[in-house]
Amino acid sequence: KNIPDHETGFREMDELLTNAKEGVIKNSSDISAIGHRVVHGGETFTKPTIIDETVIKAIESNVPLAPLHNPGNLSGIFAAQKFFKGVINIAVFDTAFHQTMPEGNYRYALPNEYYEKYKIRRYGFHGTSHQYVSKLAAKFLNKPIESLNLITLHLGNGASVCAIKNGKSFDTSMGMTPLEGLIMGTRAGDIDPAIPFFLADHVKLSYKEIDTMLNKESGLKGISSLNDMRDILAKREEGDKNAKLAIEMYVKRIRKYIGAYLVGLGGKLDAIIFTAGIGENASEIRKLCMENLSMLGIEIDENKNKASGKEVREINNDKSKIKVLICPTNEELEIALQAKELLQAN
Repeated sequence: KNIPDHETGFREMDELLTNAKEGVIKNSSDISAIGHRVVHGGETFTKPTIIDETVIKAIESNVPLAPLHNPGNLSGIFAAQKFFKGVINIAVFDTAFHQTMPEGNYRYALPNEYYEKYKIRRYGFHGTSHQYVSKLAAKFLNKPIESLNLITLHLGNGASVCAIKNGKSFDTSMGMTPLEGLIMGTRAGDIDPAIPFFLADHVKLSYKEIDTMLNKESGLKGISSLNDMRDILAKREEGDKNAKLAIEMYVKRIRKYIGAYLVGLGGKLDAIIFTAGIGENASEIRKLCMENLSMLGIEIDENKNKASGKEVREINNDKSKIKVLICPTNEELEIALQAKELLQAN
């Protein structure tokens, strides 16, 4: 069904929720709160927040940091306020979980004024997902989250790694924007920062064209012409050289971050977690990421890795000193849980 804008979407939701046959509520007054995913909260927000005019202005002030996301998030908030009048709206920020990173991990080596005046720093994203799967892992391992050191791999079309120390975000691969870090479906990830200047000076691309290229035409798509990992794996099996190269580069970048974060955590690691579309479903990618890591105490069981399932499960063998888990993410549920927790606290 065509949903052209947020207002149409909320109108459809209202009809579905209150439908006499299939609905779950009588009317919108039965709704206690609406949770919204907001991509960029900057340094302003470190936890879920009830939305008021001050919060809206703060989200608007962070639009320069997330011009592709925050405006759409605001549209959703305004539509919710229109169709569910009087209902509390709560913002859950993708960046909030990473606000525990130490300064040495979130600052860039730029002149201080650019941080102090313009807040140019690492913010990180996918925080809702990293936080959710870390809690799943704690429950599965039967250990307090406050005692766990984890490396969480959110591998979807967008992808990021997070080092979690004693249950809190310690470092993460995405930066001021979601472009930094891993090779993704259409995003380049880490590159030499001088490349855009070269493209502008010698290829005569505009800044807008460079931005589009790095965000929408690079990554797996740039190397293999495909951005769906299932298609790339199939092409590799057919002997396609570019598909083979794309997977090789993709996996090497992940392994590079795992090594760096293991060192950052002082070698103390309880588990590596795979999540999101690729992380949960591509057994070949998991295998390649974990290949020959026995020197780090990591060994996977091939049969466990190939087995399918929707539950939290371990894919390491009995000899592995570090657990390797698949934890299905559910960002919508985490938003609902955080919204509920905030309501109960107030």
